[in-house]
Amino acid sequence: MPELPEVQAHAERLEAELGGAVLARFTPLAFTALKTFSPDPSVTHGEALDAVTRRGKLLLLQFPSATHVVHLMQGGRLRPDPKQAAKPRGGQARWTFDDGRALLLSEAGTERRAGVWVVAGDPEGQEPLDHLGPDATAVDADELLALLHAENTRLHGFLRDQRRVAGLGRRLANEICHRARLSPFAMTAKLGPDDAAALVAAIGDAVEEGLGYERSRD
Repeated sequence: MPELPEVQAHAERLEAELGGAVLARFTPLAFTALKTFSPDPSVTHGEALDAVTRRGKLLLLQFPSATHVVHLMQGGRLRPDPKQAAKPRGGQARWTFDDGRALLLSEAGTERRAGVWVVAGDPEGQEPLDHLGPDATAVDADELLALLHAENTRLHGFLRDQRRVAGLGRRLANEICHRARLSPFAMTAKLGPDDAAALVAAIGDAVEEGLGYERSRD
């Protein structure tokens, strides 16, 4: 599953490529693709893409009237769609812009869990963002210590739990535990201020390294 660095770099590439492009239409290609019924995606037809941002592992395509929140889940990808086939393999949804370009949300496998939420107003308090904890890179040592002590669980599971800190997955959790020199099986209630400080430093270093690599890719 794409984690914080991959999604952040992808958001930056998408905004650089499509920022300001006017959406001609949004088309769900699969029954499970559109997760909301109101507002209708058509409210954003004819509007320019203001920005592409990230929250946790989710992509946010921001239009003046609503935000399209895209969850890639395990096998989803959001990529240019030059062919715009009527039934693309694994196709879940398509954004077509008035200059002829398009983006395709596709998903490998059979689960079909990737999808799009169209959200009016501030998306933070609405699905699917409403259950997310703070972004992993946005907490300081004191805030992280409070989160660690809120519920006693294994550190590796804590780092991967989007309700506690958002944006990390299995790969980054492994890397962060290694850099902080903490056991992934350590119980969070037993960790102290020095451990929290080590985790904050490890999170920052691991994400920065991953983001640097992702930004170097096409």
